[in-house]
Amino acid sequence: MTKKAKSRPNTERPLPLIAYRLWDGALELTKGDQKREWMDALPDRFAYRCLPLLIANQAGWDLLCPTGFSARWNGKQAIDGIKFKWDDQPVDSVASHFGSGVITFTPGYLFRTPKDHNLLVKGCPNLPKDGVVALEAIVETDWAPFTFTMNWKITRPKHWVRFEKGEPICRILPFPRHYLESVQPKTQTLASDKRLAKQYQDWRESRDKFIGDLHDLDEDTVAQGWQRTYIRGENMSGVRMKDHQTKLQLRDFLPGKK
Repeated sequence: MTKKAKSRPNTERPLPLIAYRLWDGALELTKGDQKREWMDALPDRFAYRCLPLLIANQAGWDLLCPTGFSARWNGKQAIDGIKFKWDDQPVDSVASHFGSGVITFTPGYLFRTPKDHNLLVKGCPNLPKDGVVALEAIVETDWAPFTFTMNWKITRPKHWVRFEKGEPICRILPFPRHYLESVQPKTQTLASDKRLAKQYQDWRESRDKFIGDLHDLDEDTVAQGWQRTYIRGENMSGVRMKDHQTKLQLRDFLPGKK
């Protein structure tokens, strides 16, 4: 059985996301990639079994690092407190502008979103980096004639951090401005929804049995490897969600007017 999908955005008239290039050295833009090197290196690449993680990996567009370099912060607040070692020549789009161990990337674009849409600016999901963390921002890109920067805070003084050429250093993601404020969160007991409680209990028992059979090396269970009900978009009543997503089909940035 399948469940009727809710209405989707009109894909024939896509929402515009425009990146006005400000100079030739602007960072490369690309849609989010499902793959991660650390996931590839895991035994049996088991992290790829987690569909929510894979969807997050693809959800948005990335700005790529323009050159390979290493950076070391001396722990002081001064702007010159970061030492850079460049693989090639230094680039103007990477610098220490704010001090306090903050590395600043200048994208080289002025972004425009549809009316009443913000742009979430953050690090690339599920791509950890030792000794440095991406700072996040929300920008009102439907009206502001201003650019923004992507910033990374070094968390460990006197430790070299590494950025590779072509690695994602910024994820951008548009979303409606007042969407979060329209949400009314609340808590209640699971028992108050008998149907959901029954499905949860069925899932929990099924999950416990599956894990137990794995530990007991049950032949069929070991061959299956992992449960696939969520990947199939199937609830515990056997109903498959018609609007279930297993992969995002984002559009590439198209070349526009010069």
